[in-house]
Amino acid sequence: MTAIKHNTVNADWIMDHFMNGQNEHPTDCVASLPTAGSTLPQKDVEYYQETDAEWQKQDVPVSGFKKRKLVLHVDVNNTILVSDTATEQGTRAALSSYFSSVIWGKINQLDKWEWLSDVPSVLPPCDEAVNFYSVFGKDEDFFDSTEGRCFKSIFVDHLQKLEWPGPADEILSVTGEDGKQYHRILPSFFWLIKTLCLQGREFSILLRTMGTDLYPVLHALEFAMRGGHPQFKDLQMLSFPVNSKTGRIRCNKREIVLSTETERISTLKDSRSIYQYFNSLSGISGFQDHFDWWARNSYTGKGGKPFWVDPYDQNIQHVFIDDNIRFTDDYNIVHPLVFTKKGGIQTRTAPASEFYDCCLIQTDLLNAIANQDYFIKKIQQCEEKYDSYLYKLQS
Repeated sequence: MTAIKHNTVNADWIMDHFMNGQNEHPTDCVASLPTAGSTLPQKDVEYYQETDAEWQKQDVPVSGFKKRKLVLHVDVNNTILVSDTATEQGTRAALSSYFSSVIWGKINQLDKWEWLSDVPSVLPPCDEAVNFYSVFGKDEDFFDSTEGRCFKSIFVDHLQKLEWPGPADEILSVTGEDGKQYHRILPSFFWLIKTLCLQGREFSILLRTMGTDLYPVLHALEFAMRGGHPQFKDLQMLSFPVNSKTGRIRCNKREIVLSTETERISTLKDSRSIYQYFNSLSGISGFQDHFDWWARNSYTGKGGKPFWVDPYDQNIQHVFIDDNIRFTDDYNIVHPLVFTKKGGIQTRTAPASEFYDCCLIQTDLLNAIANQDYFIKKIQQCEEKYDSYLYKLQS
């Protein structure tokens, strides 16, 4: 086995070299790097290098500040997966359906549809704008219609970016309506996992869906983490386990119950119980949320996926990523519950606007498809905004 030189390097160098597959050590600049035991700038990170199928890590002190553990609650459909077995939507239909929800217009005085923006966006461009889907519903021929033709090139470009780069893989690819193979899980999601691990972050991922895709997604993630993904073979070097046994979350007026094969956790006597359980998890886990409860509450945040935030807990930040998060509460799939006192059990329902892009991320699926670093940049944005939120709260 060849010897490894250990040094700390700037985070930008890691992103530009190591994470793009250029694993060579920068020997020409070793002399200018800080040595182990010296005081390091806050932006410095630990240097990782792979050799002979191993990653070795040097314990280097980083100045003063330890970042919070991240607990990432991640939706499945239209967040990391562009297909839906429950509705039998293939990749093309699922992308088309999503696309129609992020293009905006209005019915004008002549009772005709009028576009208010030619750029897709998760937020409306103005107060009077409504998305195309909310007015006309699902239209599989939309991009060949007079109204939709102007967006066809954007749609086709993103569909091409979803194509699987090789022969069919029964675990990691799906067959589209056109017979082509597409990614089952977005590459940007694997990039998120890899980046956080390389940064030495403590984090866990909780898949939270009201659908039926948990098992195949967890199976695909487990396979990829063993080195099965051709674009992310180095994931096998990471110690990030996948729990393939799923749990479920059910709500009623009295309590919220999380159940697994071996546990039943209720908020009836302790409203912090599920929050603390989530805090204790590591790796990737999956939970099916309560669709009927959301429907009975008119698809508002009140009946959405319960999501606890404790602003008095300095060691953890929870972040929820879901395409059905909204800035307003009239249609929202997440129910933010905020603890009102340090160590207390009382919670208040927070408006989504309080934590939007802070603890709540409305998935921009088109961006997640087009940009490999979409998720990691959104997480970084949330951490910065959460710091500001806590500072204002303490002030």
